[in-house]
Amino acid sequence: MEAKIGKFFESVGSFFGGGDQIPWCDRDVILGCEREVADATNGGSDERKNESIMRLSWALVHSRQPEDVRRGVAMLEVSAASLTNSSSPLEQREKFYLLAVGYYRTSEYSKSRQLLEQCLEIAPDWRQALALKKTVEDRIAKDGVIGIGIAATAVGLIAGGIAAALARKN
Repeated sequence: MEAKIGKFFESVGSFFGGGDQIPWCDRDVILGCEREVADATNGGSDERKNESIMRLSWALVHSRQPEDVRRGVAMLEVSAASLTNSSSPLEQREKFYLLAVGYYRTSEYSKSRQLLEQCLEIAPDWRQALALKKTVEDRIAKDGVIGIGIAATAVGLIAGGIAAALARKN
């Protein structure tokens, strides 16, 4: 009996908690990436600079700090805007995926799903993108269920208030 109750509370907790499998990044990794970008900017090749910026973007969108995630998304949006036909499909896929992670972490699920669909156009069997897309869609569904529950509660409270008011009149 206790095991069933424990499973119930665990499932409720995971429902409200999310439970994604996206890794987190520590602040010291971000600082190391920022130093690497600074070094590459001061005398490194463009290729080295772009690679270090991609590593920093990865670290930022995987941060636990919302301001870091927003900064990573902003960096990626600038570099994604510059994606041209000369960019490799692998580079496009990576940028779209990292942007999708950033948008997921900032609770912009529809943008995240749209970017993941672009990723999957480039690489339809990419497991990482498929897993994140399922997580995003599950989160959208959960938010919908929670929203319906809130709306139903509000309607119930209003109906109860009206019923109470009518009962007092009689």
